[in-house]
Amino acid sequence: MAKKKSKLAKRAAELEAAVAGLFTGTPAKKKAKKKKAKKAKVVKAAKKTVKKAKKTAKKTAKKAVKKVAKKKAVKKTAKKKATRKAKKK
Repeated sequence: MAKKKSKLAKRAAELEAAVAGLFTGTPAKKKAKKKKAKKAKVVKAAKKTVKKAKKTAKKTAKKAVKKVAKKKAVKKTAKKKATRKAKKK
């Protein structure tokens, strides 16, 4: 693996290229965009995971509430049916 250039060495290379470009007439190459910090990506990923976890927890809670409501409704209808049967007899 190639050794990483220091900032000073990179700048010197840029200036050399610019000076050479002045004499040859070729334009200097555009500066490469800086890469985003790794930390920012990690933070973004963590936030995404937390958001997903919250969403999943919410869904689970909703399902549990629905299940309880359904059980109560079934119980209620069963009770009504029982009372109707009792009245008929």
